[in-house]
Amino acid sequence: MSASRTKFYLDKQNSKWLGVCSGIADYTGIDVTLVRVGTAMLTLVTSGWVLLAYIVIACVADKKPLGLYDSAEDAKFWQGVRANPTRSTAEVRSTFRDIDRRLADIETMYVSRNSRLADEIDSLR
Repeated sequence: MSASRTKFYLDKQNSKWLGVCSGIADYTGIDVTLVRVGTAMLTLVTSGWVLLAYIVIACVADKKPLGLYDSAEDAKFWQGVRANPTRSTAEVRSTFRDIDRRLADIETMYVSRNSRLADEIDSLR
């Protein structure tokens, strides 16, 4: 079974206590310090209910698998997918349209009767 990159995980590698705040930061892309400060403030404001929710999440959520992301860019991409999947799909479609257009331009230049291109190809032989 492979790990899902769109699922919430406890981030034990970057945790201070149980990994919930670092997991939220990894999931959303928000700085972990802001998540921790926000959690502490909410715990004080709600008379401890957030602490109870924190402990429940720590008991229920899975640990983040090692090597879930290939690189920092990969992690940023998946954070964007989780934040707005529709936008991510549109970006991928746009990228593929751009690649398709560029390949069509290359194909047109290659198959057209372009004497300069023919001369360049002959010089490479």
